[in-house]
Amino acid sequence: MRWRKIGKVFDPTAVELPGRCEEFAQGPQVLLLGDVIRVYFSTREKDETGKYLSHVAFVDLDKDFRVLGVSPEPALSPGGLGCYDEHGVFPLHVLKTGDRLLGYISGVSRRRSVSLEGSIGVATSEDEGLTFQRLGDGPGFARSLEEPCLMAEPFVRLEDGTFHMWYIFGVAWKPFENGSAPDRVYKIGHAVSDDGVQWRKPEDGRQVVAGVLGSDESQAMPSVVKIGDSFHMFFCFRESFDFRTNRERGYRIGHADSEDLSEWRRDDAVALLEVTEGAWDSDMLCYPHVFAMDGRVYMLYNGNEFGRLGFGAAVLEW
Repeated sequence: MRWRKIGKVFDPTAVELPGRCEEFAQGPQVLLLGDVIRVYFSTREKDETGKYLSHVAFVDLDKDFRVLGVSPEPALSPGGLGCYDEHGVFPLHVLKTGDRLLGYISGVSRRRSVSLEGSIGVATSEDEGLTFQRLGDGPGFARSLEEPCLMAEPFVRLEDGTFHMWYIFGVAWKPFENGSAPDRVYKIGHAVSDDGVQWRKPEDGRQVVAGVLGSDESQAMPSVVKIGDSFHMFFCFRESFDFRTNRERGYRIGHADSEDLSEWRRDDAVALLEVTEGAWDSDMLCYPHVFAMDGRVYMLYNGNEFGRLGFGAAVLEW
């Protein structure tokens, strides 16, 4: 398997974003609507203190990945005062099942000792994905004894009547260098559900994808697609410190495969998506989302600066 890059397909600085948002199109997530590819992404505005608040917007693309239009209003904005998603949503993963449209919220809120906290909630849409309404102000899936630090970045797949969620959970915050602010270390976990709302973990705190960079490897944004009789997970991984501007320690795309959605074999060589020198993705490849369309498999992903200047696409060839 090899990925062939199509190129950058959306630049948030080239369009008018909803509200007071500017730049950033992070964590692209696809909802297929006939001949339209609707891509939800997290974009940002600054609050009165100059700190970012993440909103969810969307861009509609045609099947050649040409921009048709951008949502005039956010599809989902930060939650209420003191709530788990008070300071933003990154990302919103959308799943259509029957006549239901579920939006899985990765909510963030700021803290004093570390930069943020994360939990997972659920929303629904009654207008075909233009806007989403939370089922409640609290999270439906949050920290536990075995997963103590944060929960975020859900991806949900319905298979044989069971909902499967892959997500990231924090195992530690660490000040890796003297005087540095703590950085988080997180892994990929797995939970199941009968209704897509109430979740249970087959094995609490279990890391489902092996690391290749040692115990402090951070893994993010899992996404699963079925190819033939096997399931393939694509995600991004990096070192847990000195990764923001050091390209040698920044995000790259990883891969694992499974026959049963439980046991995963890591094999990053299958990903074979590499940085392009001098391009928008020369230093970093992050936040992949894979989806099947018209018999082919595609990946959307962010590049340098964690998606500040948009996302690109690639097609799988084998």
